[in-house]
Amino acid sequence: MAKVKLPDGSTLEVDNSLTGKQLAEQIGPGLAKSAIAAKINGQLKDLSAPIFLDGLEEAEIQIITPKDREGLELMRHSCAHIMAEAICSIWPGTRLVYGPTVYDGFYYDIDLDEPIRPTDFEKIEQKMAEIVKADTPFVRKEMSREEALNKLKDDKYKTDNINRADSDSISFYSHSDCFEDLCRGPHVPSTGKIVAFKVMSVAGAYWHGDATQKMLQRVYGTAWANKKDLEEYLNRIEEAKKRDHRVLGKQLDLFSFNEAGPGFAFMHAKGMVIWNAIIDFWRSVHNKYGYEEIRTPIILNESLWHKSGHWDHYKENMYFTTIDEVEYAVKPMNCPGGCLVYNTRKHSYREFPKRVAELGLVHRHEASGVMHGLFRVRQFTQDDAHIFCTPEQIEPEIISVIELVFEIYKAFGFKDFHIELSTKPENHIGSDEIWEIATNALKAALIHKGIDFKINEGDGAFYGPKIDFHIEDCLKRSWQLGTIQLDFSMPERFGLVYTDKDNTEKAPVMIHRAILGSFERFIGILIEHYAANFPLWLAPEQVRVLPISEKTNDYAKTIESKLKDANLRFSCDLSDEKINSKIVKAYNDKVPYMLVIGPREAESGTVNVRIRGLKENQTIEIDKFLEMINSKIADKIIDLAF
Repeated sequence: MAKVKLPDGSTLEVDNSLTGKQLAEQIGPGLAKSAIAAKINGQLKDLSAPIFLDGLEEAEIQIITPKDREGLELMRHSCAHIMAEAICSIWPGTRLVYGPTVYDGFYYDIDLDEPIRPTDFEKIEQKMAEIVKADTPFVRKEMSREEALNKLKDDKYKTDNINRADSDSISFYSHSDCFEDLCRGPHVPSTGKIVAFKVMSVAGAYWHGDATQKMLQRVYGTAWANKKDLEEYLNRIEEAKKRDHRVLGKQLDLFSFNEAGPGFAFMHAKGMVIWNAIIDFWRSVHNKYGYEEIRTPIILNESLWHKSGHWDHYKENMYFTTIDEVEYAVKPMNCPGGCLVYNTRKHSYREFPKRVAELGLVHRHEASGVMHGLFRVRQFTQDDAHIFCTPEQIEPEIISVIELVFEIYKAFGFKDFHIELSTKPENHIGSDEIWEIATNALKAALIHKGIDFKINEGDGAFYGPKIDFHIEDCLKRSWQLGTIQLDFSMPERFGLVYTDKDNTEKAPVMIHRAILGSFERFIGILIEHYAANFPLWLAPEQVRVLPISEKTNDYAKTIESKLKDANLRFSCDLSDEKINSKIVKAYNDKVPYMLVIGPREAESGTVNVRIRGLKENQTIEIDKFLEMINSKIADKIIDLAF
């Protein structure tokens, strides 16, 4: 007999030959019906897999269902196999490459000379529906690496996948007599577990992202736990199209792009209002948390990037230039410049923690095919900061940064977000011992704050582990914004030291952090999150005065004067248009407050206030109106209603 511990803390005595499926059946018929996988000591396994292997006598078990995030991802992975079989059935000459899951779906890269078009999606889905209806089991088969290579010796894509595998035991999955695919798994028990899916799009993709290789076709799909969730997702996709920041940015005259500088955003006057409002708020919060602000050059000697490690780990994304026969690089990151500023004088432990912020303009070479409006650009401003501290100060400083992050996100209306702790990548600098110390310090800070977080194995920066903050917008899309990265290596590379209490010189710990990331990208996210209906404090135009006729133009000018004295952003529509047309235009321009004034308002010293997004309007004294909206601006209130 063996013992299993369930998520609720209870334990069961079970037979040591038990599988996940049998355990689910033992717990209850409802769970057995919805179960699709088992999580055994933190690892996802097929339901058919034995729980106890290699003499194991105790295990922590969670039965995974489609309601779990991991279960949904598992369903999508299995659906990728179903889509692959459907494509191979329709186009027998198809060669499969690989098919991972992505956020909200999956894709499969295929080598097929005939192009797959959107008009083909319906027949792919019909074939997938047949496979699902057959409800055939996913069956795992394992063999040695040598056997697998021999089996697939004529398939260059699959042999490459085998050679890249980190295990000598290679697994395959089949779910019908005519389809088998190389895969680590796990999978749902059978094809019938996939109930709601759709083929979404097709795009070109190079093998391993190498432009010298043949262009493949990448077919995207999505799968959900039920048809209702799928329908809601498709509705969100349609809503996202209406909120496309590229369309709204042009419509509202916020920014533009030009062929003279592909990937370089031109911020217009109204866009700069948003930009500067964000910066003013950012500076006020950083001043509150004790940061100094610096600025470093955009172009620096190439040798600096060898010293920092960026040359070995990032040069493919950098721009270079020659000045007076000396090689220089355009900075992709701000940290080396921050190290040079630190080294301009001596430092004592008494100064620490030393918090230094920089709104740094950086350049990164992005392939033309991946650029996407403000979301993916080649030049952007990063709200960077570097904290120099002693090892004892790491945990309280990380906690302070987390509190700063929460304060800033709250002001923009983002309340839903999750946190990931990313650990040592394969391509890294620094010793394993240093990485362990750094990772444990970040973990301790998160635990101290009582924050739930996910471990993201192997996704740290090359110089240190990191905490990443992922926000969720109104369409339930996840965006990675903030990051906190702990670095013991760069201070040593640049010879950074401070005088400690014992009068010896030591290298400081360096904390890299950004809150909003790229300002350009963040503004794009804000546009789509709010559909450009910005909160009052961010709106390029906060108030528009709308006189009913020229008879009240003089009173309108009086109102303008009061708005100006109150430091509000406003305009006055003195055109000959009818008042209804003026109101419609103000709504289309997404102005938060419209002040309609006629003879009655002029006589009483009031304004008739119409609020964006609300049907109600009310007449109040102008001074009362100013008091109310200035309070909303000062407190960063998102709701416009009085």
